[in-house]
Amino acid sequence: MKIQKLTKAEEDIMKMIWEHGPTTVSALIDKMEGEKPPHSTVSSTIRILEKKGFLDHKTYGRTYEYFPTVEKEIYSKYSIKSLLSNYFEGSVNEMVSFLIKEEEVDVDELKELINNIND
Repeated sequence: MKIQKLTKAEEDIMKMIWEHGPTTVSALIDKMEGEKPPHSTVSSTIRILEKKGFLDHKTYGRTYEYFPTVEKEIYSKYSIKSLLSNYFEGSVNEMVSFLIKEEEVDVDELKELINNIND
């Protein structure tokens, strides 16, 4: 299956389903913080995620329980590769240099990460 880029709204819903597991639209809305979106909006987004192959469902009478068909790790890998390709010409070195220059990662953190990888 070819992974597709998700919109922010689609990603937000997928993150919740990855975190909480199989759910109904109503249960998903109940778990949302802040102002709750309309049921129809969440339901439409879920149907789009099904069409994109990220979700499937089981039917219990008139209730649909949605579950992920794409693991979070697989989408994360796709997103990172896409970020590298689109913004850093595929170079991890360029991305890490950018993060250090922007003070998102400091050199000591990077050294610690390298040490953890080597252990």
